[in-house]
Amino acid sequence: MNAVLTEQQQSELFDRGQFRAELTLSSTAIPAYKKCLKQAETTMNQWFDEGVPIQALVRGRAWLIDQVLSLAWEHLFGGRDDIALLAVGGYGRGELHPFSDIDILILLLQDDPEPYRENIEQFLTLLWDINLQVGSSVRSVEECARQASTDLTIITNLMESRTITGPEPLRSRMMSLISTDKMWPSQTYLQAKYEEQRSRHRKFNQTEYNLEPNIKSSPGGLRDLHMLGWITRRHYGTDQPEDLVKVDFLTETEYDMLLRSRDFLWQVRWGLHRLSGRAEDRLLFDYQRGLAAHFGYHDTNGTLAIEQFMQKYFRAVMILGELKDLLLQHFDDEMLSSDKEEDIIPLNERFQVRNNYIEVINDQVFSDYPPAILELFVLMTRNPFILGPRATTIRLLRTHRNLIDDTFRNDPEVNQLFIELMRAPYALTANLRRMVRYGILGSYLPEFRRIIGQMQHDLFHIYTVDAHTLLLIKHLRRFNYQESEEPFPVACEAKRRINRPELLYIAGLYHDIAKGRGGDHSELGAEDALAFGQRHGLSEADGALIAWLVRNHLVMSMTAQRKDLSDPETINHFAQLVGDRRHLDYLYCLTVADINATNPTLWNGWRASLLRQLYRETSRALLRGLENPIDKHELIAETQHIAREFLRENSVNDTAVQTLWDTLGDDYFLRHTPEEIAWHASGILHHGDSDTPLVLIRETTERHFEGGTAVFIYAKDSSNLFAATAAALDQQNLSIHDARIITSSGGFSLDTFIVLESNGSPIGDNPGRIERLCNRLSKILSNPDSFQDIIHRRTPRQLKHFSKAPEVIISNDMLNNRTVVEVYATDRPGLLAMMGKTFSELDIRIQNSKIATLGEKVEDVFFITDQSGNAISDQDLCSRLKQTLCMRLQDYANQDALGQ
Repeated sequence: MNAVLTEQQQSELFDRGQFRAELTLSSTAIPAYKKCLKQAETTMNQWFDEGVPIQALVRGRAWLIDQVLSLAWEHLFGGRDDIALLAVGGYGRGELHPFSDIDILILLLQDDPEPYRENIEQFLTLLWDINLQVGSSVRSVEECARQASTDLTIITNLMESRTITGPEPLRSRMMSLISTDKMWPSQTYLQAKYEEQRSRHRKFNQTEYNLEPNIKSSPGGLRDLHMLGWITRRHYGTDQPEDLVKVDFLTETEYDMLLRSRDFLWQVRWGLHRLSGRAEDRLLFDYQRGLAAHFGYHDTNGTLAIEQFMQKYFRAVMILGELKDLLLQHFDDEMLSSDKEEDIIPLNERFQVRNNYIEVINDQVFSDYPPAILELFVLMTRNPFILGPRATTIRLLRTHRNLIDDTFRNDPEVNQLFIELMRAPYALTANLRRMVRYGILGSYLPEFRRIIGQMQHDLFHIYTVDAHTLLLIKHLRRFNYQESEEPFPVACEAKRRINRPELLYIAGLYHDIAKGRGGDHSELGAEDALAFGQRHGLSEADGALIAWLVRNHLVMSMTAQRKDLSDPETINHFAQLVGDRRHLDYLYCLTVADINATNPTLWNGWRASLLRQLYRETSRALLRGLENPIDKHELIAETQHIAREFLRENSVNDTAVQTLWDTLGDDYFLRHTPEEIAWHASGILHHGDSDTPLVLIRETTERHFEGGTAVFIYAKDSSNLFAATAAALDQQNLSIHDARIITSSGGFSLDTFIVLESNGSPIGDNPGRIERLCNRLSKILSNPDSFQDIIHRRTPRQLKHFSKAPEVIISNDMLNNRTVVEVYATDRPGLLAMMGKTFSELDIRIQNSKIATLGEKVEDVFFITDQSGNAISDQDLCSRLKQTLCMRLQDYANQDALGQ
């Protein structure tokens, strides 16, 4: 039952007699009201800390405001029978959190408010003066009916109204005028609320699982609970969940689950309001740590306190979502479908479809034949006209999920059904989501149960592990659709060649299944995947493929983003890992889906082009044969030949081109395409011998969905050139994703930076932006030593909550005679320019760099040499470089860091 304040607690919160006495002694009412409210706030927050039931606090605050408003109303309208004060909305339900809006309706008998205007203004002014956040409206009974007939929000508010003070017959008259026989019949109301919910959920990408969810409006939040109350009230005349038990819409167990989940969300919302000091319903990073501490969570070796708290939150909203689905299906059957002609389609001896919803033939189906639990979902993926299970069948599923034990899990018939499910022609992701929500998937795969609601406290993984996993499978399925051809041409091409897509989906299901256990989740997940294959009767080769994909699911993206793809050795090594085109196709599809399902902002044009390049180059290497790797000199000769043909087409002097190329080393021709080389040569030769830096900008590809913007700089070599360029681009809100630095024997630097706008897109066809950028860069690079004066960007709010100790790893690549510096740090504005300046101060040359920003983390790789162009052999210099970078990176991370 819902707890309420005791009489003793009510008297502690508000003593009407004492308050009247203080009003009598005071020259003005405002201080007395403020004192009363302040004392009550202190008392209730103390009770919250002491663990007083949250229902009592939420109801108690509404009771307190009732007392205050009643007294304020009394001396202005006492005794009148033609005006009343009503609570509406959440306040009308008797639910108020510390900073909830206090919505009131001043209800008049007559349409003309003029006789009451002065007193109403005095009343509302008093409420604002005592700092109550009041939302008010003044309407007559008839006006309420007129407006409610056309406005869904108004009818909903009025349905929840209750009289605070004044004549109750006024509200009764209004309620009779807005009853279902006069307006908004329950079928119409339910349909309108369905549409309203869909629109609201779309704002949150249809998922409960976001890094900073809105506890009120996100899917599975309190607003969904309110919706159930509104529909219940409209159809049954009550919004009390216990009344749904009486009409068999909820069982006692479900009712208890609903209350416990609601109470947890109420506790979180109360804590949010208290921490923020305002009506804050977003569960921001700013408050998650404090709430985790309040609820008693502590960091462990496996998970942070904040992750444990958020997992409880996500599981609470999942339970509410499950019960909401159940009840809405009940309402659909009861209201929207009750007058439809029954259309029943038998499927087999256990299931039939009634008006497009699947149901069991009788209540003993699952107990008599437990494999039917999975058969239900298989049937839904084979018949696209099925919209979902009926409410009675959902309840039977939930009731019988205890049948899913080790005997069930090891039943070959059940195992075969699960494999059939993964071969689904339709709606695989939708039915996997249903299985998660109904508790079936977590029961069948206990290893999956552990990741349900599990979050990672960073800006990279914006969904819980289970939500990310199902979204990944959804992306894999999308590679079958024609509308995916343009944004994902290579993935669609590779997917068409995959003849066993179910193996890819199973790998997707297991790729992150070992997150949060400690250790390497790829290795642990591969072990789970092997066990799955053996239990489900897969061939040894199919099981090995799934395990290989899980073990290596991060390798392709790491190679594309962190390795030098211009180095044939990188391609050869990756080709040896992959082994054949089949493994390459599977891994490429899994990688693209994984990136897109992790964070929508991660999949940008440049990342797409890197993966496409790695895929194409690896395909070529496999075609040549692993025993016949690509030779560097052969590749350089081919590149120069094609570039020369481009230049001849544009009438560029052959001798001048050769003179320029003679000043450039082999690395230049390995790191650039023939098109880029021709572009550079043409620009440099037209630029002449001017001391002014040359800046050229163009897109890296004709494709709208792939590539970035290439910024090419030709200037006299300077130690601060890289740092100054990085600072200038950062100040222009451009992010650098790749940098190729070449120094000619004539003392000129040929630098190419691949940049993207802050939203992840290339600059595109924007002549004005390009001209301003060229002018800005030319000006700064004319005096690169002044770059430190132009970094002025503020740290974004979310980044301020992260400050990890940096890690710098230095190793030598003797094959290419260069040193590799790997940097792992917390992102901050100006970080790349600072690192460039550090290299400059130590007389170190940057030859190449791969820049990756993953949420709040940067994972950058620099390929460096000494001033002679050789790998750095001086151990003291390497130690000094590492120490200096770590110190400065930590200083940057500590800037604005909060909550650490």
